[in-house]
Amino acid sequence: MTTLDIAHESREAAPAGAAPRAKPSLVGLTRPQLMDALKDFGLPEKHLRMRAGQIWNGIYNRGLTRFDGMTTLSKELRDKLGQNFDISRLDIVTEQKSVDGTRKWLLRLPSAVPGVPGPEIETVYIPEEGRGTLCVSSQVGCTLTCTFCHTGTQKLVRNLTAGEIVGQILIARDALGEWPDGGRNSEDRLITNIVMMGMGEPLYNFENVRDALEVVSDGEGLSLSKRRITLSTSGVVPMIEKAGEEIGCMLAISLHAVNDETRNKLVPLNKK
Repeated sequence: MTTLDIAHESREAAPAGAAPRAKPSLVGLTRPQLMDALKDFGLPEKHLRMRAGQIWNGIYNRGLTRFDGMTTLSKELRDKLGQNFDISRLDIVTEQKSVDGTRKWLLRLPSAVPGVPGPEIETVYIPEEGRGTLCVSSQVGCTLTCTFCHTGTQKLVRNLTAGEIVGQILIARDALGEWPDGGRNSEDRLITNIVMMGMGEPLYNFENVRDALEVVSDGEGLSLSKRRITLSTSGVVPMIEKAGEEIGCMLAISLHAVNDETRNKLVPLNKK
């Protein structure tokens, strides 16, 4: 994704040496994965489906970042969940706003080494007439070297987790007031479409992208139709059929040229 040249307002930078999160995050877990986490936590099996539904509602319907607000759970359970799990947001380093409503967030991921800043990614919201598209990243850096892409000049640091992919959408909804307490409902959303077209090649992070989009498209959660989710690939041909079978969203192939000779120069992956 190329850098946007837009007028901006910056938020306070997050601490440069933020420590890694000690508690596992529940954000981005699919429903079965969430139930497994709660089972390992010690919840009785007969309560797993109900408790998972209550937590799911709190994270994806209400946008909660702490268990305290999940008042359908007992205070004792909320306290225990808070001691063992994390549902907080990624750190926002800066937020840039354009006069046309475009927004870009620079987000810092958890660090793997205490005292060392975590890697950073970008997420962009682009408003258009009748729709609003959120451009989401899937990797830190990239192994491809497309000549027109700034990310292609960066080495691949790591894949994003499903939670870090979903977390970008939660942050954008925070900023745009997309939760019930922000005065908007499902018929009045600003974010109507998602494109996996940010940093990285989504099909090289297949499992995490698949799980994240399952959460995003869940009808009782963020509830974005798979017809409004587009996965953009540079052309990882062996994974395309699998994406159709296991993800089922829309697919875009970034051609950037009308013939192979030119595309081989712009997108070296084309040679494969």
